[in-house]
Amino acid sequence: MAKVTLAKTAGFCFGVQRAVEMVYTEADKGKKVVTLGPIIHNEQVVSDLEKRGVSVIDETALSDESVDLSGATVVIRSHGVSKSVYEKLRQKKCEIVDSTCPFVKKIHDTVQEYAAQGYDIVIVGSREHPEVQGILGWCLPPGRKSPERTDVGTVVETEAEMEAFCPSNREKKVCVVAQTTFNYKKFKELVEIISKKGYDIIAVNTICNATAERQQEASELAARSDAMIVIGGKNSSNSRKLFEISKNQCENTYFIQTLEDLDITCIESSASLGITAGASTPKNIIQEVLTACQKKEVLENY
Repeated sequence: MAKVTLAKTAGFCFGVQRAVEMVYTEADKGKKVVTLGPIIHNEQVVSDLEKRGVSVIDETALSDESVDLSGATVVIRSHGVSKSVYEKLRQKKCEIVDSTCPFVKKIHDTVQEYAAQGYDIVIVGSREHPEVQGILGWCLPPGRKSPERTDVGTVVETEAEMEAFCPSNREKKVCVVAQTTFNYKKFKELVEIISKKGYDIIAVNTICNATAERQQEASELAARSDAMIVIGGKNSSNSRKLFEISKNQCENTYFIQTLEDLDITCIESSASLGITAGASTPKNIIQEVLTACQKKEVLENY
C-alpha cells in the first residue's frame, strides 16, 4: 500500500480564518450583511454564507447612487481595499467591519509611508489580484490624500517588467513590497534585478510567513512524492502558486477544488502521495479528499 502524506500547513491561514469567523459572527446577528467581493476564494464557503443571508457586492457598486447600504453591515475581506473605498463606504452610511489581514494592513502602512516621502512603489504580485489593487490605493503621492489611481505605484509580475521599470522621481528612490501570497523565490529574483540598477532601493519582504512555509513544505513534499494533490479554489492565487511549485517538483500533480474533481485512478499506482491545500480551503473539504484516498492508501501526517 502507498503512503499518503498530508502537509501540516494545508488549509486556512490565520488571516482567512479570522475573516471567515468575523462574517459568520455578523451573520448570526440577524442584520443585513454584505461582503465586498467573496470573503474568500472558495465557492462552498460563499454558498453557505449566502444561505445565511450574506450577499456579495463588487466595489464598483459603491459608486452607484442607487445602491442603498444604509444600516447594513459591510465586511471588508482579508485582501484589504484602497483608501478611497473606505471613504465611499463612509458616504454610504453603513457599518464597516474590517477583516483585512494584519499582514496586508502592514503593507498599506508601508507603501503610504514611503510614497509620502517621495518614493516610487513597486508591488511585486499579480496585477489583477484584489490584494494588489488595494495596495495600489495606498500609494499616495505627497500632498494627495485619496486618489483613485496614482503614478507612484507600479505592479511588477515578470523579470521583463522589472528590467523595464524606471522610477519617476528625480532621486530614483524606490520601495519594493510583495503581495503576501507571492512566491518568495521569485520575489528575491526580481529584487536582485532592480538592485543592480543603482537606485536608492528599500526592499521590504511582505510575503506572509504562513505563505512561505506552505510553499516550502509543498516543494519538499512534492519532491519526495510520486503524485501530488493541491486543493484550492479556482480563483485562489495562493493555491495556484502551490500547484506551480508542486508541479515543478512532481510531474503528476493535480489541482482540484473538491472531491468531485478528483480522478482517483490517476493516483492509484503511486507509491507515495502528497496532499496540500491553499489558504482558502476549509478543513471539511481537505478531510473529504483524505477519506477518499484512505480507502486504498495509508494516511500519514507530515
